[in-house]
Amino acid sequence: MIARHLEPYLRRDAGYYPVVTLTGPRQSGKTTLVQQVFSEHSYCSLEDLETRRFAQDDPRGFLRHYNGPVILDEVQRSPDLVSYIQTDVDRDASPGRFILTGSQNFLLMERISQSLAGRSAILHLLPLSRSELEGQSPGAPDRPEQLFQNQGTRLDCWDIVRSGLYPRIHDRNIPAEIWLPDYIRTYVERDLRSLVNVGDLETFERFLSLCAGRTGQLINFSSLASDSGVAVDTVRRWISILKTSFLVFLLRPHHRNFNKRIIRSPKLYFHDTGLACQLLGIKTREQLVQHPLRGALFENHVIAETQKYYTHHRQEPPLFFWRDQTGHEIDLLIDHAGKLFPCEIKSGATVQDSMLDTLRWWSQLTQTPADFATLIYGGDQSTDRHGIRIRPWFSV
Repeated sequence: MIARHLEPYLRRDAGYYPVVTLTGPRQSGKTTLVQQVFSEHSYCSLEDLETRRFAQDDPRGFLRHYNGPVILDEVQRSPDLVSYIQTDVDRDASPGRFILTGSQNFLLMERISQSLAGRSAILHLLPLSRSELEGQSPGAPDRPEQLFQNQGTRLDCWDIVRSGLYPRIHDRNIPAEIWLPDYIRTYVERDLRSLVNVGDLETFERFLSLCAGRTGQLINFSSLASDSGVAVDTVRRWISILKTSFLVFLLRPHHRNFNKRIIRSPKLYFHDTGLACQLLGIKTREQLVQHPLRGALFENHVIAETQKYYTHHRQEPPLFFWRDQTGHEIDLLIDHAGKLFPCEIKSGATVQDSMLDTLRWWSQLTQTPADFATLIYGGDQSTDRHGIRIRPWFSV
């Protein structure tokens, strides 16, 4: 099993709360992780039809059947069960009694917030990070200036961007071009139907591909609606579904006004670049390297890896971007205790001096030292230039 950086937090919180809830996208490794960490617990999957019927028809009898600590996998398949768990833990609040997992965050979190508020720890497991895949220890999220550390790599940048980092691709050596289409098909044909009534699945699949084509761009709901052939309200609802399913996330613009003309729309990214590549029809590393969205997908990879870094340390990612109406933009802005750490992301393997222009401009605009700034690029060497840290793609 590939060690996950979230594991110590999962163990810790099970010592505090009677219920621990682990959410994340389907196939991110939730079941494997909880079975590894809580190997003494009974295990029950509510994907099993008979088990689910038992839980729905006789929830009290179902909970009595599992005498002792239990893992309830895919608990959103029987959401009413959460109310009975509340009654049970109010009677016996011993820590670590129930470990709940779920893939559809909205359905699960709605029940948790209604019934288990204050009784359950809530953690999120995203697909593997590169450092998890390579068995490297995580850094310290309370030290942003130490975030981008060069620990070395045995991987190829563009292979990783193309394949993505879902565990099954790597621990079972399933080619991404085989596994990812099945994952997308399962999501659209099964999970989507349980989240919302989408009559035309082909239209939704086209919408998914259009989202992939807008990776790293300011989200424009009207444009997406026009290209998808649906209403703007439908696009807003569908984006919300993709966020709920942990397929995409929105990077918000930072609120700080330095010149009174900042952009206020968020940018769209995928949690896994392999999915984005698949939706774009990119099937090989060679095709990706020549693709016009190569730079956007590389940027997506770096930002998604930074997002995982904080999420797997059980912290809300303090990540933003900054852009003004004249075109100046900081790709990634980390806001730590009010101190801003700017990061530029460039896919080129050779550092050109022009790559540092925006970071130098930012330093002058904000009157902050350049040594807070970092350039992440597609090469493999660490250095400093003009006081700016230059780090390779595998530093995050």
